[in-house]
Amino acid sequence: MNLAERIAADYTSAMKSKNELELSTLRLVRSALKNKQIETGAELDDAAVQAVLKTMKKQYTDALADFEKAGRADLLERQKAELEVVERYLPEAMSDEELERVVKQAVEASGVTTPDGMGKVMGAAMKAVEGRADGDRVRAVVLRLLTASE
Repeated sequence: MNLAERIAADYTSAMKSKNELELSTLRLVRSALKNKQIETGAELDDAAVQAVLKTMKKQYTDALADFEKAGRADLLERQKAELEVVERYLPEAMSDEELERVVKQAVEASGVTTPDGMGKVMGAAMKAVEGRADGDRVRAVVLRLLTASE
């Protein structure tokens, strides 16, 4: 069962169990997936579904920060719950140790020793993490390793 099918099955399950929070969140997910499918004109593979889910995760995370600034505890709790539903379908995040190991391998493979070549290392590192780590986290580790080697 691919990711889109799993989301559809969970949507049906949420409807049957009358789980309103999960149902409304999965409605948004299915809508975003349908829009992406129309935009690309083809069926979405798991990588494309994950890309849509990552975008949604970022939107939820940004909204969480905004609600926290505004002191909206009511919206904050719902947003956190919706974010948890979206995160269920994303691969497990990479640990800091594992991320550092992958980035070190990318630095060694690219032969870059200064922050000027950061783009080359970032490209290799992002391919290696395969969506299991946020770009900001990867960038921070790359920058730290390259500035430490100077």
